[in-house]
Amino acid sequence: MTTARPDLDPELRALLADLPLTAQLTPEILAQLRQLPATPVEPLLAHRRVDRREVTVPAPDGTPIPLSVFSLKDTDRTSLAPCVYWMHGGGMVMGDRFSQLDIPLEWLDEFGAVVVSVDYRLAPEATGTTLVDDCYRGLRWIAAHAAELGVDPTRIVVAGASAGGGLAAGVTLLARDLAGPAIAAQLLICPMLDHRNATTSSRQYSGVPGVWTAETNAFAWRCVLGDLADDQVLPYVSPALASDLSGLPTTYVDTGSAEVFRDEDTDYATRVWAAGGQAELHVWAGGCHGFDALYPQAPISVTARRTRTDWLARVLSANPAG
Repeated sequence: MTTARPDLDPELRALLADLPLTAQLTPEILAQLRQLPATPVEPLLAHRRVDRREVTVPAPDGTPIPLSVFSLKDTDRTSLAPCVYWMHGGGMVMGDRFSQLDIPLEWLDEFGAVVVSVDYRLAPEATGTTLVDDCYRGLRWIAAHAAELGVDPTRIVVAGASAGGGLAAGVTLLARDLAGPAIAAQLLICPMLDHRNATTSSRQYSGVPGVWTAETNAFAWRCVLGDLADDQVLPYVSPALASDLSGLPTTYVDTGSAEVFRDEDTDYATRVWAAGGQAELHVWAGGCHGFDALYPQAPISVTARRTRTDWLARVLSANPAG
């Protein structure tokens, strides 16, 4: 029986018609996708006056975790800048620290934010908590080097899209439970939050080609979890499992109505409210997964990105520079 599902935004539907879509992700397809050229960062920086710095942070096993740091060039640092710590998308199985980087670079333009992006290790080569631990290690590095970076340690925003949104949520839970570093806000863009893949929206976007389907989601989670049984999965890895969402920083969640993650994302925001926290939730009618990253000039994308930036402006103005 065909499951009824929300329609795509008409403009997105027309744009997606030219994109080769699949319902499945396999080890063979993943290997092919990983052979595609890496995300070019130079075009994103060409029209900006940006200082770029590359650093590595060692993991406990000695693996270097790369971080890219972007800040405005020749800035008069009479006050400290906010920081956006960015975690990229790609289902936790692909992508790099330059993926979707155009999104946080808009906040460098708008607010003079220092943007730090992390190259966490990918599944299936890395599994379990390794990915979120890599990201948390990057957050600790930012906090420890805030003065050197010209960053206000009270205005560090953790952000990410898709898999990166899920990792950002996991990092925020870790920071709460380990008593730091302080996070001013978490900004979760169509976040990948729930390994169980069992919501109504997961069923609606199953068995048909799409940007991200229930089948591709299941494959990616199998890569991340390896041999872990359900009762061994920690909420830092699959944040929807967290029974307690109290004590979190102000939270922004957005998603599309026509995507797999819709229901787990709306549930997460609802449970933040239920725990007494503050969250802003946007469900963009007709939005597919990652629509605003794929097609930033589409009208729905322009609105979604502007709304996100306006929210961040309110958050930063409520916590002015130190």
